[in-house]
Amino acid sequence: MLKLHFAPNSRAGRVVWLLEELELPYEINKMAFHPKDLKSDSHRARHPLGRVPVLEDGELTLWESGAIVEYILERYKNGGLKPAVGAAEYPAYLQWFHYCEGMVMPPVNTIVVQTVLLPPDRRDETALGQAQRLLTRALAPVDEALAGNEYLIGDFSAADIMLGHAAFMSHRLGCVTDEMPDLKAYVARIDGRPAFQKAITMQ
Repeated sequence: MLKLHFAPNSRAGRVVWLLEELELPYEINKMAFHPKDLKSDSHRARHPLGRVPVLEDGELTLWESGAIVEYILERYKNGGLKPAVGAAEYPAYLQWFHYCEGMVMPPVNTIVVQTVLLPPDRRDETALGQAQRLLTRALAPVDEALAGNEYLIGDFSAADIMLGHAAFMSHRLGCVTDEMPDLKAYVARIDGRPAFQKAITMQ
């Protein structure tokens, strides 16, 4: 059985969501988002930097959430969450799948550091403001792509697992503005999916 090493409020949530969407059996090792768990010797043996998610599949250990999502789709996919390579939607699928980590998550990371992880006396309001503005700009093309579409490439796909999770977290951080009505509606659709609800309740 697949085993996922998980901590709340992390990218591990998108892997739980995928597993729930695919209705795959899995086991969770839920850890605190704290060095006592993440930097422990036992977890560093799984991930050299003490990060999550980490997936174990028999003798295989894999980290990086995007790599884990792609691995699960290729090994266990149900055929519905990734278009065929020759499909017209495939290039857009690839673009939005990777846009998440390339453009959206870097400013999200900075915002979380500046508002949650650092003590108040070490926070930098200038860095926070820059990251908030950058995130809002990065989300604008996503809002445009969703005009007239329920999901990023039309049908729900693993691109929505990656970018939808990031959009939901961006909304929580207050960076999905009223000028992004299609993105706001998308976040609401994501939040309404039963598999997403199961994943987010673990947060």
